[in-house]
Amino acid sequence: MILKRLQIRTWIGEPTNCYIIYEEKSKEIMCIDPAGDVAEIKNLINNIFKGKLKYIYLTHCHSDHIEGVMPLKEMCGGKILIHRFDSEGLNDKYINLSELIDIPEIELEADSRIDDNDLLHLGNLEFKVIHTPGHTKGSTSLYCKEEGCVFTGDTLFSGTWGRTDLPTSSREEIMDSIINKLLVLPDETICYPGHGKPTIIKKEKPLYLELRREI
Repeated sequence: MILKRLQIRTWIGEPTNCYIIYEEKSKEIMCIDPAGDVAEIKNLINNIFKGKLKYIYLTHCHSDHIEGVMPLKEMCGGKILIHRFDSEGLNDKYINLSELIDIPEIELEADSRIDDNDLLHLGNLEFKVIHTPGHTKGSTSLYCKEEGCVFTGDTLFSGTWGRTDLPTSSREEIMDSIINKLLVLPDETICYPGHGKPTIIKKEKPLYLELRREI
């Protein structure tokens, strides 16, 4: 697996992490959270990796993660995937937060609605969908056991967690997702979040084990 992270400037100020995953044998590609900079993403797909975009995977429906989805699909194809609970938010400006910023209203439909424990494949690589609600009701993380990594969207960051003061969010749910679904992964699992730098499960555990006593 070859992994490329693009840090895309969006309306929130802090860059959104867009991840391009390339499986060398099959030449299949998955793009996670294309927030913008679509020309650069296309260049990686067509000219650097010279592969085929199979999936456009959305960890959740917020506009700072999905603004580049339709331009990318028009240029490179690929199936748009999102959890069924967040699929309705793709076209709801209140839920996807596009009403807060000066961009055209986003019109977007998923090709497939995913669920907890669904499996996705790029060549021989297998990715497991983990439903991790809290930041939004349909937030998901994507775990690859073979590569020892998980893409956590805006659920788990280095040293903190995603906001829970937004439509469909819940502090109780995000803590449950992190403690009972992410921290149970192997300690050395690399976490690639939606914003900020990567971390590992072992490094994040002490914070939540302390918080668990208060929940």
